[in-house]
Amino acid sequence: MEFAEIIKKPKVDEVVLRRPLLKPTEVVLCITGHHIILSSRTDNDDELWILHAMVDSTEIRQNNKQNSLIIKCKNFRVIQLDMKSPEDLRSVADSIDFLSNLGDPRLMYPFYYCRNFNIIEDGWQTFELEREYMKILQSTDDWRISSANKDYKLCSTYPQKVIVPKTITDESLVKVAQFRCLGRFPILSYLHKPNRAVIVRSGQPMVGPGNKRCKEDERLLTTIIGNQRGHIIDTRHENISELAKKKGGGHEPEMHYPLLRRSHKPIVRYNTLIDSLQKLIEGCQDKQLTTEKWISTLEDSNWFGHLQSVLDCACVVAQCIDHEGASVLVHGSEGMDSTLLVCSLSQIILDPDCRTVQGFEALIEREWLQAGHPYATRCSHSAYAPMKSSGLDKREHSPVFLLFLDCVWQIMQQFQCSFEFNEDFLILLLDHAYGSEFGTFLGNSPKEMDQLGFAQKTTSLWSYTNRPEVLEECMNPVYEPNEKVIWPSVAPQSLELWESVYLRWTVDMRFKEKAKERLKFIRNEQKRLRAEEEQLRLRLEGPLDLNGGVRA
Repeated sequence: MEFAEIIKKPKVDEVVLRRPLLKPTEVVLCITGHHIILSSRTDNDDELWILHAMVDSTEIRQNNKQNSLIIKCKNFRVIQLDMKSPEDLRSVADSIDFLSNLGDPRLMYPFYYCRNFNIIEDGWQTFELEREYMKILQSTDDWRISSANKDYKLCSTYPQKVIVPKTITDESLVKVAQFRCLGRFPILSYLHKPNRAVIVRSGQPMVGPGNKRCKEDERLLTTIIGNQRGHIIDTRHENISELAKKKGGGHEPEMHYPLLRRSHKPIVRYNTLIDSLQKLIEGCQDKQLTTEKWISTLEDSNWFGHLQSVLDCACVVAQCIDHEGASVLVHGSEGMDSTLLVCSLSQIILDPDCRTVQGFEALIEREWLQAGHPYATRCSHSAYAPMKSSGLDKREHSPVFLLFLDCVWQIMQQFQCSFEFNEDFLILLLDHAYGSEFGTFLGNSPKEMDQLGFAQKTTSLWSYTNRPEVLEECMNPVYEPNEKVIWPSVAPQSLELWESVYLRWTVDMRFKEKAKERLKFIRNEQKRLRAEEEQLRLRLEGPLDLNGGVRA
């Protein structure tokens, strides 16, 4: 495809750019194959670049005096472009609408991006899956790495290698995959080293209205939990899992899984979640609301209710693992959204390694990217999504990853010294999930990424984030390694609005930046004084003689 044929008006002069918190600016508008570029006529340093992939929707507003284009972005930025010509306005709008809804990832910026930095370590190799698996298997002899999914023949949304119980054969896995939704058979997500209890995840069992059995599936789960009782956490409401039987799905019948206790911890998805986000953003950006109405609007969005549900479910899973020493199977319907949310957050609670930069990146790679979360589809639109666009309805796109990062931020607020990274790191990941020059979040599954050659033709986000100068900006200055399990409060009064995400374009956040700089300065001073203290202590003690005493 030639982008030049699509761009009807590549350059427009005398455009007025309007942004919250800033004065209107006259700019030159340029449209390239991948960016909207707005350059100030008076300030050479004032230049705004917006990826087409970051555009959520556009809106034309016209009257006798003004022709305006409203551009609403997936990161909740809203800008207004005033143009003199109605024809220019329409041409620009049509071009942006088309370029922001490209369906083929090979046409998107990551496949054209020429990086301007040297790669210290190739991010596509940093978290090589088998190497990550070996870190888990070092502490157990009960599990093995299986290649049953080679060439994605059992499950198109799983990686080619997975961890399964040692005594379960690949032939059995074939039958279990046929019994589970989308072939997503139970695989290891996390092993708790203190007691060897595990979290496994899967798709729903396809029992149907007749409660169909799969003895291989029953044997697999019995092997996982051993001779003690285990738990199944279903992230759907019980009524929904019962209704799923009419379409061939459902849940594990107790008569066939007697050692597994099933609990339902409902977590919403799809249109309910996107509607909630839309109401939240509307409230955050409505300047006409009084304080009381603003608080009421946030409550009506029920976004905090969703945060609470997810955190509560993750804590339940973590308690089963840490307190009871009981293994847990987590699944919803397909096992690609709420299932991954819960399994990931449970690991944040249980495993201190997941609270480091490298550990958190490995968690996302293992539990989201390689676990088949469909980023390209879910992040195709955000809070400003039209009802239908590019053939996708509101059931397809959903802010699941945003919900995950918000939950992580909520835990960080309660344990501010237990995370090596800061909120800027989370925001960086969020922004790149919705629109990026890197290929990490561009695909829908490991199979798609392999088939389209993402690792060969695009740059990994981890290649960028793991450079020292970038890591320095992502580090938490008050980090103190905490090897313990952390238990966040899920009470409503414990949850906060993530202002740096939802209000960053409408409220002046410079006070937060000043606070961060001051905190960093205090931390550096503290380190310097400790070093000086150590040097003075050594001088006062004097050099040691050969017998370990202090020389006179």
